[in-house]
Amino acid sequence: MTPAGLSPAESAALTRRVTLLSVATAAILVTLKVAAWWASGSTAILASAADSGLDLVASLVTFFAVRYAVAPPDAEHRFGHGKAEAFASLMQAGLVFASAALVAREAVGDLLSPHPIRAGGWAIAVMVVSTALTLVLITAQTRVLRRTSSVAVAGDRAHYASDLASNVIALLGIAASAWLGVNGLDAAAAIVIAALLLWGAVGVFREASGQLMDKELSDEARARIVALVTEDARLSDVHQLRTRASGPYVHMQMHVDLDPDLSLEAAHRAIVAAEKRLLAAFPNADIIIHADPRGRAEPHGGAFAESAAE
Repeated sequence: MTPAGLSPAESAALTRRVTLLSVATAAILVTLKVAAWWASGSTAILASAADSGLDLVASLVTFFAVRYAVAPPDAEHRFGHGKAEAFASLMQAGLVFASAALVAREAVGDLLSPHPIRAGGWAIAVMVVSTALTLVLITAQTRVLRRTSSVAVAGDRAHYASDLASNVIALLGIAASAWLGVNGLDAAAAIVIAALLLWGAVGVFREASGQLMDKELSDEARARIVALVTEDARLSDVHQLRTRASGPYVHMQMHVDLDPDLSLEAAHRAIVAAEKRLLAAFPNADIIIHADPRGRAEPHGGAFAESAAE
C-alpha cells in the first residue's frame, strides 16, 4: 500500500536525495575494491568489485529514472511518467544477473587454480569499510521506502542488501584464506555471492514487472479505498474498482451507486468529498469515480466491465 502523508514534491525530494547518496556510495566502493583487488589478487574482492561496478551503473540509471518519473503528465503521456522507475528496476535486474555470471565464472576458475591472497590485511580493511558504507546506505534507503513507494529505490536497496551479504561473505572468505592459508575458501565465498545476486535479481524483476503489468494494489489498500469512499452513506456498492501503481503515483477508478433522486450538484459534491478523503490517504493518487443511479444502471463500462475480477 502506498504510504500516506507525503505530497508528490516531498516524495520526489526524498527519492532524489537517496539516489544521489546511492551513486556516491557506489563510486567510493568501486574505487576501494578495485584498489584492494589489485593489491591482494582476491577473487572474492574482484567479484565484489564487479558487483559494485554494475551497482554504480544501476544507481546512475535510478538517479535519472526517479527524476523523470515525477515529471508532470504531458500531451504524449497523459498518465505521467511513473513507469520509468519500473523500467529502471528491470535494467537493475539485468545488471545483477550479468554480475552474478561474471562472479561465478571467476570463482570457478579460481577454484580450479587456487592462488594465495596477497596483502590480506589491506583487503580485509577495505571489505570492513565497504560493509559499513553499504549498511549506512541501506538504512537510508529503508527510511525513504517507509515514506514513499518508489519501486526504483526498492530495486536499488535490493542490490545493496545483496552487496551487504556479499561483503560479509567475502570478508569471511578472505580472512580464512589469509589467516588459515586455505585458498579455496576465497573462491567458495565468491560462488555464494553469485547465488545471492541471482536471488536478489529475481526479487527486483518480480516487483518491476508487477508495475509494468498494472498489477492491482494490495487487498489491504483496495479495502481501504472502498471504506473511505463509503464513509458517506449516500455512496454504496463500489464496483469495477481498478487500481495500479506507476512509480510514485497510484491510479484508481471505480463505479459507485448513488441515490437516483439526488440532484446533479448534490451527487457531484458527494463524489468530490470522496475524492478528498482518498487523497488524504493516498496523496499521489489519480482518481476517477463514475456515479451510477442505485438500482437503475444498465451494464456498462467498456471492454473490461464484466471480465475484471471484483
